[in-house]
Formats: sequence, structure tokens, C-alpha cells
Amino acid sequence: MDYKDYYQILGLNKEANQDEIKRAYRKLARKYHPDVSKEANAEERFKELGEAYEVLKDPEKRAAYDQLGSNWKAGQEFHPPPGWDQGFEFHGGGFTGGDSFGFSDFFETLFGRGYQGATSARGREVKAADTHAKIAIELEDSYTGAARTFTLKHTELSPEGRPQLKSRTLNVRIPKGVREGQFIRLAGQGEPGIGHNQPGDLFLEVTFAPHKLYKTEGNDVYLELPVAPWEAALGATVKVPTPTGRVDLKIPPGSADGRQLRLKGRGIPTKPPGDFYVVLSIALPKADSEAAKAAYEAMAKSFNFNPRANLGVE
Repeated sequence: MDYKDYYQILGLNKEANQDEIKRAYRKLARKYHPDVSKEANAEERFKELGEAYEVLKDPEKRAAYDQLGSNWKAGQEFHPPPGWDQGFEFHGGGFTGGDSFGFSDFFETLFGRGYQGATSARGREVKAADTHAKIAIELEDSYTGAARTFTLKHTELSPEGRPQLKSRTLNVRIPKGVREGQFIRLAGQGEPGIGHNQPGDLFLEVTFAPHKLYKTEGNDVYLELPVAPWEAALGATVKVPTPTGRVDLKIPPGSADGRQLRLKGRGIPTKPPGDFYVVLSIALPKADSEAAKAAYEAMAKSFNFNPRANLGVE
């Protein structure tokens, strides 16, 4: 996926204000409109201009895009930095009036997921006056519930018409059993009401911070567990870490690498709870001593075993 320099596409520098962005787009859109332009690449260029304007005309999308940094160049292979959009507060939902059909993979990766129609953990639909942001929590917080503090960034236009970042800090109660992708609703913490209108709500989309031990799929949690060859072959009872503490796990004799052992109901404590899966990974000891080498040589003599037999070779 190639990086898109939206400022370059509109012929602007990053200091341009919102009025300058609008004027540049209108000028170039007239030039490259497929109905009137005689340029060979008019349709492609017009679509590219629309994509750039869709991002830069929206102060929030623009500020989020600017956060990617200035080290990227147009056409450079691009992968979004992990968590690049976490803690960034957006107003309303989805696109800001633009049609995303035909936009690049770059746009879809950054902004393609609209929040229109999103619902909170309690099923309340997100409205236009609501705001939304992503937060990363620890997996253990979902098991127990927790109180956490988050700093959210949002944009305001400066007197010169350029977006500037502001921040606010919120205390958030993480409900027990919350899943990745669910929304936590903070009533009245969204966009301020105008006149007698009530303020909107803030919806926080939950993601799990990368964990050194566990991975999640829906309500289920996975742990890759290294086991010795003799533990897999002969069976054993070993200590296994889980988000709620260590448990004793019985490894059946003759277990193969990649075998999954299920601990029912020990996944994320939703209703019903998920499961906890232990994925066996056979770890080979190093032949780093004379005794270890001798043990491997004895194994080679003891077993009539060819791991490549299914390849038709000896």
C-alpha cells in the first residue's frame, strides 16, 4: 500500500488553512472534472483530488493524518503505526459528506471504517452529536473491570483557520467482560449542545493493548505454551498462566505440536463466557554439551523415525 501525500496532491504545504484547502480543491476540481477536462488522466486525477479533500477539509481527519508524521513520501510503502488513531476524538460518524467509493486502500485503511450505525455495549446508536475515540486497555481489565484514566486529543480551529490539537483527561470505568470492538458510552461527554439541546455522548471503542502472553479472538483467549518433547510424548501436568492466575494443565500423552487444549469458560467473562485455549509448541533443547549431544545420538538410534516420510524422500 502506497502512502498518499494529500497536501502534494492539492498543491499545498502543511501550513495551509481551511479556506486555502477549499480554494485549491475547487480550482483543481474544475480543471480535472471528467465532464469538461481534456486531460488524459482527468478521471483518475479528479478522484485523487476528492480523496485528498475528503481528509484535509475535515479538521479532525486532517489532524489525525498529520499525526502520521512528516517522514513519509508519496508512493512510499506504508503501514500505519500501531495504535496511530488511539485516543483521537472524532465528531459525528463516518465520512464527512464525501463518497468513499473508489478511494484508495490508503484512505480505507486510515478512515474507511465509519461509525454511523455503531452501537454501544448497551445497544444505543451513535448519533451525529456524539463523539467517538479508540482506547487501548489491558486484557486483564476485561477480566476484572477497572477504573482507568485516558487522555483524548481533539481539534479546534485556530484564528488562522488551521487545526490545532487540544486534549482532555477522563476517568473511565472499564466494565467487566468488555470485548475488543465494543463501545463504552460516557453520557454527556460528546459534542456540547447548542442552545437548549443536550450534549452528545462520547463512545470509546475498546481495543486490547498487545500482550506478551495472550491473543484474543472474539470472546476466546489463546496462549502459546512451550512444552518439552518428553512432556508432549509421555504426558505431563504443568503450570499454565491465565489472566486470573496459574492453573494446572494436564497434557495428554502423544500430543503433537499445535494441539489446542481448551479450558472452558476461562476466556473473556462475557455472557456466556469465552474459552481459554492453550496451543502446544514443542520446544527442542539445544545440543550444547557433550551429554546433550549423546542424548540426541541415543534418540536417533532408538527411533525408527523419518520426519520427511510424507515427502517421499529418505
